[in-house]
Amino acid sequence: MKVLLCQINPIVGDIEGNTKKIIRIIKSHRDAKILIFPELAICGYPPKDLLFQKDFIEAVDKAVEKIAKEVEDSFVVVGSPTKSHHVSKLFNSAIIFHQGRIEKIIHKTLLPSYDVFDENRYFIPSPAREVVTIEGINFGISICEDIWNINNDENAMYDINVLDELCQKGAKVFINLSASPYHYTKLENQRLKVLKEAATKYGIPVIYVNQVGGNDELIFDGNSVVVSSDGRLVAKAKEFEEDILEIDLENIDKMPEIEIHEDISWIKKALVLGIRDYFEKTGITKKAVVGLSGGIDSSVVCCLAVEALGRENVLGVSMPSRYSSEHSLKDARKLAENLGIEFRVYSIEEPFKSYLKMFNGSEVALQDLAEENIQARIRGNILMFISNRENRLVLTTGNKSELAVGYCTLYGDMAGGLAVISDLPKMLVYELARYINREREIIPHNVLVKPPSAELRPNQKDQDSLPPYEILDPILVAYIEELKSVDEIVQMGYPKDLVLKIIKMVERAEYKRKQAAPGLKVTSKAFGFGRRMPIVQRWV
Repeated sequence: MKVLLCQINPIVGDIEGNTKKIIRIIKSHRDAKILIFPELAICGYPPKDLLFQKDFIEAVDKAVEKIAKEVEDSFVVVGSPTKSHHVSKLFNSAIIFHQGRIEKIIHKTLLPSYDVFDENRYFIPSPAREVVTIEGINFGISICEDIWNINNDENAMYDINVLDELCQKGAKVFINLSASPYHYTKLENQRLKVLKEAATKYGIPVIYVNQVGGNDELIFDGNSVVVSSDGRLVAKAKEFEEDILEIDLENIDKMPEIEIHEDISWIKKALVLGIRDYFEKTGITKKAVVGLSGGIDSSVVCCLAVEALGRENVLGVSMPSRYSSEHSLKDARKLAENLGIEFRVYSIEEPFKSYLKMFNGSEVALQDLAEENIQARIRGNILMFISNRENRLVLTTGNKSELAVGYCTLYGDMAGGLAVISDLPKMLVYELARYINREREIIPHNVLVKPPSAELRPNQKDQDSLPPYEILDPILVAYIEELKSVDEIVQMGYPKDLVLKIIKMVERAEYKRKQAAPGLKVTSKAFGFGRRMPIVQRWV
């Protein structure tokens, strides 16, 4: 039995376009017995409050009718919202099409409401679990979260075990439609473990079909897989690309095991995909502008933008001040030359003098925080001027470590339309830079070895205001991503006063992050709608 895992990149809200893509695949693979598409493939995931719009759901219903008409002898499984008996909520469903009609509809049971998920807001859970029989084989079809709750112990997140019930009803093959967002090492350390455990626990092969593509802050990695009944990974679709993976159902347990290993290259692929899809799917513009300081962060962002958009669509702008070192301008220019992008220089000295005259009564600098920030804001204004005049989207260059502790300027270096590396801790930025330079020097060597500096006052270094990033980053990861308490972080070997200082910096900068550009998520806990912290609070 020929089965196709149809790993597509849907666009949220492009119901017509997504439907055409689904139909095109169906028409070109008439010989397949089963074609499986991802969760909510018709409308794209996550559709968020579009699901509350009546005409949106009506368009989905029409799309379902169109798909049904194109299905002949194959069985086609497609994720879609469907209407429920509840007036204001829907089902998150897998629709099975066959011979021009809907053969069966399976609804999602477990609705996650943690991290970036908010499915209880839109959907109601399935009241029952059912198997679907195709060519005499019972398939247990589930949707994303349904497969993640396989433990019967106190660690289970939900009371219902979907796979248990499907197995009890005679399922011989598990199929899971998913829209599982990416974060670094998720496939290797989490997702595959869940799928392998499901396979070995029930002695049933697992066919897992995941969405690919960037939608706002979320990046979906694809990596649709097949796991044999004894828990071996035997087939995998491409990562961060659309793909159609063909398997012979009867031969799953005979297929050889394959191995995967995630490394820094996956973060690069994820960010490039996130940038490309953000530009293509929003349709705002095809062109970007990046402020090039000669530092590591802007260098990495520029490299990613060039790979995502093409060198002809990326502009690098250097904006030196009286405090900028000669090597910073030289490094920025060299990076632009290595990438083959347009490069411009606009000195901020004259507008900076105007502010000094206005507020100091002379051009003599007091070298306080206000003067540091105004330099960043002048640069932000220059980039936004270019953005408006030339229809270029500004890519911000702040990393996660800086955003975490508020080492960034509102309406300055935070100004822009997409925060490319806002979920990359500083040390990971360096690792990514070294990977970018693995074959030839693109980012000048000096950028990788000089001490990080905002260059907003004489001889400034990041470590004047922050702990060394080798110390700061592990504390931030422990607090933000691992949700460790102060005492637990102290037990890791860090002084309590330092831990408390950093945590207070994190929470006091929340108001800044609420005003930041959307950032691409590549860690288990990113700033954005997956981390919902109050601005006004006195817990920390």
